Order: sequence, then C-alpha cells, then structure tokens
Amino acid sequence: MPESDETRGLFARLKKTRESLAANLSGLFGPGSAVLDDAAFEDLGDQLILADLGVEVSTQIVATLRRQAVSTRVETKEQLNSVLRMKLLEILQPSVRPLDFPAASAKPWVVVMVGVNGVGKTTTAAKLAHWFTQQDLKVMLGACDTYRAAAIEQLQVWGQRLAVPVIAQQRGADAAAVAHDALNSAQARSVDVLIIDSAGRQHVNTELMEQLRKMNRVIQRLDGSAPHETLLVVDAATGQNALAQVGAFAASVGVTGLCVTKLDGTARGGVLVALAQKFQLPIYFVGVGESVNDLRPFDAEAFVTALIGEGG
Repeated sequence: MPESDETRGLFARLKKTRESLAANLSGLFGPGSAVLDDAAFEDLGDQLILADLGVEVSTQIVATLRRQAVSTRVETKEQLNSVLRMKLLEILQPSVRPLDFPAASAKPWVVVMVGVNGVGKTTTAAKLAHWFTQQDLKVMLGACDTYRAAAIEQLQVWGQRLAVPVIAQQRGADAAAVAHDALNSAQARSVDVLIIDSAGRQHVNTELMEQLRKMNRVIQRLDGSAPHETLLVVDAATGQNALAQVGAFAASVGVTGLCVTKLDGTARGGVLVALAQKFQLPIYFVGVGESVNDLRPFDAEAFVTALIGEGG
C-alpha cells in the first residue's frame, strides 16, 4: 500500500516522539533477549508512560501484549510494533471524525474556540478559517479574546492574510457583546461559518468559564442551536495536563471536539492516545507546524505510523 502524503508529513513532524519511544523500546531487545520477560514488560510500560500515553493506556497495552505473548512469542521489535499498532488503533479510531460543514443547517454554522493561554488557539482559529475557505465556504472570524493584549490584532492580521472578515471591538470590551455583533453580522452577510476566538486563561479560572457561559447564552438568543461546535485547543507539549484541561472545559462549557497543537515540537505526542481513551471526543485536527496548511484532519493510521514507525 503506497505511503500517503499525510503519513509522510506526520512521520517527519513526530520525529521527536518516535525517536524517543523507539530508542527506549529498542533496549527491550538487547543481545541474548529471546522474548519479553517480566522485567521487559515493566520497562515497556514505563517507556509508554514516558511518551505520555498515560498510566491507564500504558497498562492496557502491556496487558494486551502479555496475553498475546502466552500464545504467540514476541521476539522482535517488528512483532512488538504489530501489537502496539493494533492496540493504539483500537483506542484512536473512535476519535476519528471529520469536521464537516452541514450544508442543510441554518447559516451561519458557529464554531467557538476555547482553551488555556499559550496553546495556539488564535492561530488555530485562523488555520481553521483557511481550511473552510479551501472548501469554498464563506467564513467570518469573531475576535472575542478581548483579554489578551495582542489577540485582536493577531486575528485581524490573519483575517487580512486570508481575506476573511474579522468582527472586533477594542481590548477590554465585553466578549459576549463582540460575539453578539459577530453573529449578527454573519447572519446579515449570509456567512457559512462563523469562528469565534475566545479568551484563553487557565482552566481553573472561574471567571473565564463564566465568561464563556455568558457568551454562549448571548449566542443562543440569536440562534437557539448555536454554538454548533465548541472546539478545545490543547498543546501536546503539556502532556498529561491536557487531560485536566479537557475535563475542566468539558464540565463547564460542553466541548464537542479537540484540536491538538504543536505535535512537531514535543517528544510527548502520545498524549493523543490518553485523550482518546479517557474522553472519547472527536480529535478533529492536529497541528504539526507553523504554516497555515499545518492544521491537519486527524488520521489515526498515519498518526500511529508516525508514532511507532513502519514495523508490524
């Protein structure tokens, strides 16, 4: 089966995670090691945890490998990769769902971007706008992060670059009021997709969560079915802290899907597996670089190959 462009791209971008994991796993098959013994199984679990797959997922994978080793001897890295691949795909495949614009829905289709500060939320909102415009959809951005000094200007620069209108007010304005204006304008202009960039602060910040809930209430006064998607942006480099962020935002504002950014800059890309296992949310996109085209729909097959290599 020919290797896809997606697989090749992710393979290159997930180099840090793969090399870290491969270097550790290769030690399990040292000279004279015919099979994986108890010590090797324990080491395998440790290495998976270090790659940020999480304790629960790592324990499950090791248990699966132990069971298989009873009936089928696992003697090579290729055989190990085969078992890892099977288990990882079993966990990840349910999270593979496309973010498709529903043509039959009332316009605009409202997407709210949420997340803590520093995860690349505003940039991801812009890249998502580009992704929709490539489908010949009419897109608008709402600059509702009125808290961070440069967020409004950053989104406006992206809007000019992408030829996408941006609805904004001055810094410190009420985010809900900006969202109201953006949705009003999007309805008047028959926009297909309205992407709202919200303020990013720590997930334990109760003021931020209340601001998001208020913004949603205002949006729903104009369209009772909106927001249609609430996408949480998490940074892969934060590792297991991403799980706490998803839990907090899901409990407060009802997350419908995830965008996982900065996979190219970390050796901790295995956190996607932990996220998929714990929350069963769609992982709509992964960010693998700075380019506007580096927001990619999540492909579990390509990701697993990029994570553990071609063996198996």
